[in-house]
Amino acid sequence: MAPRKPHNKAPKRNTKDTVKKPSELRIIGGEWRSRKVAFYPAEGLRPTLDRVRETAFNWLQPYIEGATCLDLFAGSGALTFEALSRHAKKVHINELNVQVRNTLADQLNLLKCDSARYQLTGFDGTQPQLSDRFDVIFLDPPFRKGLLEDCCSALNKLDIFKHHCVIYIESECTLESLALPDSWHVLKQKKAGQTHYGLIERVSGD
Repeated sequence: MAPRKPHNKAPKRNTKDTVKKPSELRIIGGEWRSRKVAFYPAEGLRPTLDRVRETAFNWLQPYIEGATCLDLFAGSGALTFEALSRHAKKVHINELNVQVRNTLADQLNLLKCDSARYQLTGFDGTQPQLSDRFDVIFLDPPFRKGLLEDCCSALNKLDIFKHHCVIYIESECTLESLALPDSWHVLKQKKAGQTHYGLIERVSGD
């Protein structure tokens, strides 16, 4: 009897890195309303939900036009795009992930937006390099990393706040349970799913 032929080996897997396809989000208000923009789907990146953004920017309506803003954990850029669409004067974008930041820059170029300034750094409780003073600050760090309270404490020590600065926060826990600086007072807050979000006023001592 002729010897049996050995089974063919399983085909080799493609050893090349899998290229992540961009994800999309929709701008919900302002000049770019209904425009779709791409973002790099990095691990842990969590774009602010449409219904949350709608509520947040209804709260921010008295503050956002002509404002200088800081988006400290920019991620998908959802909050940056909404702010600029509603005619914020400038958004200082802080993002650690190079691919996420590059996608943000590409999308703002497509929108022909020259109002954003980019900074390729992250924020982990150390002092970010900031030279502006801000009317509006967005704080939406990755959940369950223990970043938010340290971030608020560190920011509060910097000379970056305009007199009537407001701070938008997203968190996995209620704002009452956060150890916020004494000068930060909650104006509004809501919950959507597992996300707690609110608008905070920093009362200046000047």
